[in-house]
Amino acid sequence: MRLSLYFHTLRFLRPVQIFGRIAFRFRVPRPDLGASPARRALPARWHAPIGRCIGGSGRVLKFLNVEREVGHISHWNDPGFDRLWLYNLHYFDLLASSRDRNEQAHWVERWIVENPPAAGAGWEPYPTSLRIVNWIKWSLAGNALSPAAVHSLAIQTRWLLSRLEWHLLGNHLLANAKALIFAGCFFEGVEADAWLLRGQKILQAQLREQVLADGGHYERSPMYHAAVLEDVLDVLNVLGATAVTAVQSAELHETASRMLGWLQVMTHPDGEIAFFNDAAFGISPRATELSAYARRLGVPANDAGSLQTVWLPQTGYLRVAMGEFVLFLDAAPVAVDYQPGHAHADTLSFELSWQGQRVLCNSGTSCYGTGPQRTWERSTRAHNTVEIDGENSSEVWHGFRVARRARPFGFELSQAADHVIVSCSHDGYTRLSGKPIHNRRITISRDCVSWIDTIAGGGMHTAVGTLPVHPDVRVEGFNTSSCTLKVPLGSALELEADDDLALVLGQGTFAPEFGIVQARPAVSWKIRGRCPMRAALKLRVPAS
Repeated sequence: MRLSLYFHTLRFLRPVQIFGRIAFRFRVPRPDLGASPARRALPARWHAPIGRCIGGSGRVLKFLNVEREVGHISHWNDPGFDRLWLYNLHYFDLLASSRDRNEQAHWVERWIVENPPAAGAGWEPYPTSLRIVNWIKWSLAGNALSPAAVHSLAIQTRWLLSRLEWHLLGNHLLANAKALIFAGCFFEGVEADAWLLRGQKILQAQLREQVLADGGHYERSPMYHAAVLEDVLDVLNVLGATAVTAVQSAELHETASRMLGWLQVMTHPDGEIAFFNDAAFGISPRATELSAYARRLGVPANDAGSLQTVWLPQTGYLRVAMGEFVLFLDAAPVAVDYQPGHAHADTLSFELSWQGQRVLCNSGTSCYGTGPQRTWERSTRAHNTVEIDGENSSEVWHGFRVARRARPFGFELSQAADHVIVSCSHDGYTRLSGKPIHNRRITISRDCVSWIDTIAGGGMHTAVGTLPVHPDVRVEGFNTSSCTLKVPLGSALELEADDDLALVLGQGTFAPEFGIVQARPAVSWKIRGRCPMRAALKLRVPAS
């Protein structure tokens, strides 16, 4: 089994990732401590970027909803701290917060003294990239970096240039390129121009590959999509502020506009992202914040999110707004084949809002790593879709890996004035005996959302469907064929199942943010039989 997982994971990798991994592991260069290049003048206006809210006070910092004291040199790499928490510490988002400037400057000086070149988590390429950008943003906002900090920026940039994340690609490589562009704009001279040119080439090539024609990022995580969009806007900002034209700003403007449209489509009426693949609140900026930032930079507006029905064919998501219902359907492949690290086994899941509030929603993401909570949050049963024979629709494993993947096919969409019908299948379970196929058909009208799950193929199988209810929604009057979902500050919806389908009320978990896991109701059904099998449910507005 383990060999199968490795084979079906590794076979999708690109050669650059394989050879890049070998080079990254075995070729560790010495840090270049030479003098820094001269600073570039700032002839134009720096627009205020998006801020960050960092909790805690003094030596206590709060990341991922966990507070810890960072009062000793050992705390920068404390093995008792979660790795992702340490990364956040080294990102230096605290420079984008409302903390006192003197305190912020003190943290910069502490980092320089207590994190010698090439040692510890802070020198890994991704946190290095984010820290370079945050220090330069802080300086462009009118704050004074000490000579030691300016020298450290040059050392960090040279180190990053020798540790680019070709073995990962995806949003990591984009972050690397962004940092090189920021450093190339911040400094001047031959060395700085080389950083700028290298960053520009990587950014341009990767954006053309990673941002699909419908505007979505190819990792298909709304959270990371928002992060990459902020990267594009930040690059536009620094190029304008330093009057550097090495990157074609017209192409960046067009890319940012498409990405804004995609994000607006994938945003619930509550103003927050839909939870497909790795997604949580509080990590990336909200759509409203990104739209306001884009306006400051002169990026053209994109009103794709105002349409009633939007199909995003390249990324594979559908949004339907009908009456008080807003539905999001995942008819997408798990991610780009060679970088599925943020994928969940959520194929054909859907999320639903009613009267501006979430009613059905996927698991969210509370943590990374390889523990049981991470395994659960990536599983099929943590999402609003169908599990067969206790297996995930895609073989998610080991925190960030995916072996065999579900492939959606047969997408059909029909629209009328008073309803929308969508149907799609996927082949994620064809590795099982009888090669079962899951098809989901959803009908959305102003007063009802109904769906039919069909399991085609052969053999005996057990199918389990999960309806993960938002924690704020109360389940009332439950019986095996129906119940009421009471939405706060709004009306109730009636959930009804076919006569031959028995509902079960249990509990699940919902992770709206990293470090937060909430209990929530989970309605489910289970059937066992020979294919084809069928399960039909509906959520309707009660007759007044």
